[in-house]
Amino acid sequence: MELPTLFYGVPSGCSFGSIVALEWLGQPYRLCRIVMPEEVTTETYRRINPVEETPTLMTDKGALISESMAILNHLGARGVDKGLGFAQGTPGFDRLNQMLGYLNTTFFSAFGSLWYAIEHDSMPEAEKQVLRAYGARRVITAHQKLETLLDNKPWLLGEQRTLADAYFIGIARWTQYHDVLNRRDYPGLQALFERLEADPAVQFAHAIEKGETPRGSGAFQGHVRLEDVLQRLAA
Repeated sequence: MELPTLFYGVPSGCSFGSIVALEWLGQPYRLCRIVMPEEVTTETYRRINPVEETPTLMTDKGALISESMAILNHLGARGVDKGLGFAQGTPGFDRLNQMLGYLNTTFFSAFGSLWYAIEHDSMPEAEKQVLRAYGARRVITAHQKLETLLDNKPWLLGEQRTLADAYFIGIARWTQYHDVLNRRDYPGLQALFERLEADPAVQFAHAIEKGETPRGSGAFQGHVRLEDVLQRLAA
């Protein structure tokens, strides 16, 4: 069996959260760097993920898992003993999936029109303004609701960090590209953001995205090329 390999997107992909999760898990893994949009839309990468998105996780048995929620649940099943995930059928499992669902369907998607306006530079300015205004309202509402769900807890699910926190930090940093709110207006989320930014696994993921070679927890076993992974699939 091979080591699990995470295909992560740069710059600033939501796959950031899966890198953090792998570091928290502490089990050996590799990474494969996918430049967006150039590489993620190629025929080569479509052999890994036909919908042209990151992240994708190749398991130690060669199975491919896409979508952050599915990847994080897969990793969570391997990290129950560390409190990162919960056994299926338990209240903790349900609460984690509820929070991951909110982060995916509301928090993540709130940024969609803002990203669209940035990525389609030839769009008429009037249309961009409409998208920006719509996106700003959605991002503000998503933060308001998440602040309520956090309810002054140190982590999204309570007293212990989980994979929901890893997913949160990968998305929350997008406000650096979209200046639509001041996170300090949401003191609970600001405290959570700062707590996570100080975490060694988050700092490791930032360094990885910058193309540096951080030490990390010791679980990271290096990068592999996309072409080499495809050879493994063909074997």
